[in-house]
Amino acid sequence: MLDWADAHKSWFVWLAIVSAVTLAASALVIPWLVAKLPADYFARDTHPAAWANAHPLLRVFLLAAKNLFGIVLILLGILMLVLPGQGVLTIVAGIALVDFPGRHRVVQWIVARDPVMNALNWVRRRVHQPEFQRVGTG
Repeated sequence: MLDWADAHKSWFVWLAIVSAVTLAASALVIPWLVAKLPADYFARDTHPAAWANAHPLLRVFLLAAKNLFGIVLILLGILMLVLPGQGVLTIVAGIALVDFPGRHRVVQWIVARDPVMNALNWVRRRVHQPEFQRVGTG
């Protein structure tokens, strides 16, 4: 086992670097994203279309960028399940950004879990934002 670990030192170095970057990114980005959402975001069933009044090319670019960022957050969140960082919150933030049919219902189902809602509201309290309304109470 030690021979294998010694032969793969570079993997451990890269794993440590990725771990440090994801920890720092999650500590900065996730609270910002959670704080930007309105308190009734998860309690509402509909949301206004993002960038509805923007130029069509700008809308396509912003939509693609939002989806790409969401996918990156989901992948980083999966990594953070085994590495340091806020894995579940990062996955929830990524899912909330990626557009797919039924996305909001999936997010509502995830957020309805007490540990997830408690973690989200803990972040909101730390950035002095009102707590999220519980799903089904809006």
